[in-house]
Amino acid sequence: MYPCCTHDVSKCICYSWHVFGVFGTHTAVHTRPEGIEALCSDLGVDHTDVRILMLAWKMNAQKQGYFTQDEWQRGLKALTVDTVNKLKNALSELENEVRMPQNFADFYSFAFQYCLTEDKQKWIDVECICELLDIVMGSQFPSQIQNDYKVINMDQWTSFLRFCSQLSFPYLKNYDTTEAWPLILDDFVEWMREEKLATAES
Repeated sequence: MYPCCTHDVSKCICYSWHVFGVFGTHTAVHTRPEGIEALCSDLGVDHTDVRILMLAWKMNAQKQGYFTQDEWQRGLKALTVDTVNKLKNALSELENEVRMPQNFADFYSFAFQYCLTEDKQKWIDVECICELLDIVMGSQFPSQIQNDYKVINMDQWTSFLRFCSQLSFPYLKNYDTTEAWPLILDDFVEWMREEKLATAES
């Protein structure tokens, strides 16, 4: 028998780990992507829900779509949960924790690193970045990136957070072109203003 806690086995996190088919050697085992999907199903959330990314942050997970046993146990211990129901209930508290200013910048940086799927990869393609921005920042910030840009690096990604934190949307009246903003953000502001002007004239 696999070790398990004393709760109902159908709700036990240890049992969930077992049914993912990954219970084994201490550091080598990990969930597969289908295991993450099964977990999401148990939690009643979509696999693209930002709280799953937050859970990965809490575990300090290193590879997208996979949780090692050490990461899994670390996250559950930090959240002080031992059943699926407790984990489900902890997601809202986790979201509040991540949204705190002292934590969000770290989570934001983690999100980029977590999406690097290849060794020595330094960039993410624009389509994925737009999707990631929508997940991490929410729909209140437009994620349009001009077609001239095909990939985004970590420095550009980090500048997006400062941009969204300091600028007043949607009119961007306090955008200072004399500041050292990356060219991609200068282009974005120009595009936004052109869109607003075209809308006003139509």
